[in-house]
Amino acid sequence: MSVLSMLASPICTSAAECAGQGVDNFLGTPQRIWASVAALVSLAAVAAGWLALRRSSRGIGNGGRNGAVVALAGGLIGAVNGVVNLAVADGGLGTGNGVFGGAVALALGLAGTALGGLVLARSRRTHPSA
Repeated sequence: MSVLSMLASPICTSAAECAGQGVDNFLGTPQRIWASVAALVSLAAVAAGWLALRRSSRGIGNGGRNGAVVALAGGLIGAVNGVVNLAVADGGLGTGNGVFGGAVALALGLAGTALGGLVLARSRRTHPSA
């Protein structure tokens, strides 16, 4: 099956169509939901890291340390869940195992962790703790 035919295949729009394609749950399989939540947590970590980075460059408040800790924690949680989801997946893309969501969660989680670490390193240089 070529990539073009996969992209052109229709997406199910009702529960009956999804049942015909082998997907039991119209909202998604539990693995897809797990991967989607992990990706959203990782996305929130990237957003928190980006905001903390902007705050650290302006020198407002505590240099973005709180946002950096949120970005580090959220990024690690999202990345670990993405890796576990990828490890337990039975098939590839399109099988309902959340493979794409797990990969997105892993990538965004690593980005959020990197942003949080960068902000913490910056805040330690500019704001020595008492």
